[in-house]
Amino acid sequence: MGFLDSFRRRPDAGEERPSHAGYYATHDTLDYDSWDDRLDRLDSALAAEEKKRTRWWQREYWRGRRKRWWAGRLVLGALALVLVLFAWLAITAPLSKSLEPIAAPQITLLAADGTPIARNGAITDEPVEVAQLPPHVIEAFLATEDRRFYSHWGVDPRGIARAAITGTGGGSTITQQLAKFTFLTPERTLTRKAREALIAFWLEGWLTKDEILSRYLSNAYFGDNVYGLRAASLHYFYRKPENLKPNQAAMLAGLLQAPSAYNPTKHYDRAERRMRIVIQSMVDAGYITEAEARAMKPPALDVRTRNDLPTGTYFADWALPEAREFTEQGYARQTLTTTLDSRLQAIARQVTQRAPLGEAQVALVAMRRNGEVVAMIGGKDYAKSPFNRATQAKRQPGSTIKTFVYLAALRNGWSPDDSVANTEITEGSYRPRNANGRYSDSITLRDALAQSSNVATLRLFNEVGSERVIATARDFGIEAEFVEGDPSIALGSTSMSLIELTSAYAGIAANSFPIEPHAFAREESSWWDRLWDGSKSLSGGTHGDIEDMLRGAINNGTGRAAMLRGPNFGKTGTSQDNRDALFVGYAGDLVVGVWIGNDDNSPLKGGISGGGLPARIWRDFMNRAMNVGAVSSQPAPREQDDPGGPIEPLDVPDLEDIPIGDGNSRLRIRDGEATFSTEIDGIPVDITFGGENGVAIDEEAIEEARRRADERRYEAIRNRRDERLRELEEGAPN
Repeated sequence: MGFLDSFRRRPDAGEERPSHAGYYATHDTLDYDSWDDRLDRLDSALAAEEKKRTRWWQREYWRGRRKRWWAGRLVLGALALVLVLFAWLAITAPLSKSLEPIAAPQITLLAADGTPIARNGAITDEPVEVAQLPPHVIEAFLATEDRRFYSHWGVDPRGIARAAITGTGGGSTITQQLAKFTFLTPERTLTRKAREALIAFWLEGWLTKDEILSRYLSNAYFGDNVYGLRAASLHYFYRKPENLKPNQAAMLAGLLQAPSAYNPTKHYDRAERRMRIVIQSMVDAGYITEAEARAMKPPALDVRTRNDLPTGTYFADWALPEAREFTEQGYARQTLTTTLDSRLQAIARQVTQRAPLGEAQVALVAMRRNGEVVAMIGGKDYAKSPFNRATQAKRQPGSTIKTFVYLAALRNGWSPDDSVANTEITEGSYRPRNANGRYSDSITLRDALAQSSNVATLRLFNEVGSERVIATARDFGIEAEFVEGDPSIALGSTSMSLIELTSAYAGIAANSFPIEPHAFAREESSWWDRLWDGSKSLSGGTHGDIEDMLRGAINNGTGRAAMLRGPNFGKTGTSQDNRDALFVGYAGDLVVGVWIGNDDNSPLKGGISGGGLPARIWRDFMNRAMNVGAVSSQPAPREQDDPGGPIEPLDVPDLEDIPIGDGNSRLRIRDGEATFSTEIDGIPVDITFGGENGVAIDEEAIEEARRRADERRYEAIRNRRDERLRELEEGAPN
């Protein structure tokens, strides 16, 4: 009732209220003004109440605001924006970044014996201090780059206007240039220009003019891969910047506009003409007189540092990211010693260059059992193709992956003498065949790996389970993308790099896995660290079994072309349609992987397989490497442990194992029989003398060699015919 009472006419004091019969009379005693005022107050109260219910994103919220209200909030918004911008600049453009070199400093990589192998990175040196430089050095740069540097606030409107009117000069101040090459990309957009101006204001607000100029001169590019005034002064004139002569300072200042075009070591005449322009600018700015300008002669260069090392090699490109992690941020040049053995690298280069590869590519990686990479070949010619096929190429490993199928079986209770069916697979959607076309009712795991039986491996894979096989591969450091349940992974359908595969074999050799390949020596871990570093190892029995099987794969199986005089372990691999041919194995302290293939993934000509040319390259490398006292960054390895199985005559360099010729053929004498092993077109062939059968010849192998020779001959005839037809077509009139 109180609310309604406020709209009733208030009677005068002492006035007697007339009675009524439930209605109000309209007569002169009603106060219309008071009534209107009360209605206005009611409307205002309702409007205020409604305003409280609106939100800031609704249009009604912003209606009816006074100018002062708007002005106050705009000022607060501007202040908030400034605070946000300063916070953003503090994160994206920290002042400390302007003290760092804009290009990675030079790193020289050495082999383990101290031989320089590569030099990569920019030529830099310690920063300069403006206070320590002679006035004529500072004036040369200010005259040509920013005459009003000490009077503007990071952005020079007069310079921008002059550049817009005359079309010369970029209008950028020294502060803007520092902001550009320190914090921004070289793109030419309005957004980048706006950010450049904003960062310039930021730098001017927090640094003194001398600090800005010092950082600019310490980072500017002077050509010849040289960054910073100190490095440029030493590079071109072999003189500290504090001792530069006026003509030398003028020539260096002239390089900043176009460092490559005015490079005095390549275009001295251009550099001299540019120097004259700088000298005239110094005259116009009042720094020197006309007489002093005429007295300046072109300075003589004194370049004493020449880079006669390659900027990259296959090994250096792979090692450089790891090298950068070791170096601290700064301008100083670094020299780092790698694990590369220069002599083993030379052997690797020689054996791969000598191999009859044709148009195919080759890759080789050699490492010690602890993962130190001592040799690397990433292709036939780095200058023509720096793509590293040892570390970057992802190719199918073929049968080399079978080792981990059999290892998974051994870890789960199988024995090398256990048998598995070796009959042809006739059911199911995936029906691989044995490469040699030979089958049997059963075969032991030892012989199945030695002969690289596809059907036996697939059946073993199904028995063990894909989960266990993949887990074993993962334990040894193979990170390729396996598809669980896919039977083709047992035969090498999953792509991986050669160095990844080789390091997995290094884990078997060391019986400590996973092994991480690395380019720089690492301190040997203590037994306590090894206890907690997560490394795993096989049981003594399992490790002995897998090594016994890998020895058999070389001595009695598909890898006979890789046979060495001493204990050797390895496995051949050939992908589908002979697209990849591999051999991976180890002997002594070296673990080596060899790959041959075409970059376009086309089949290899001549039917190259893993047991042929790759195995011979591996053997040639090992034969020479084992006779070389290789430099090791770690203590010399202990005497070779027992290989974990009986010593076979093939491992002993006596009359029972006689290499013949270049090592591709051998004569083995065993139990009264002599076996002559050789190769015909990359196919191992055995001829046995003596025994009950007199002379026994592997007719199937010889027939296979003859068939391949016929195929190559027919292919050559077809190629000559097609070439002749093309010549006739090209010679026909249009």
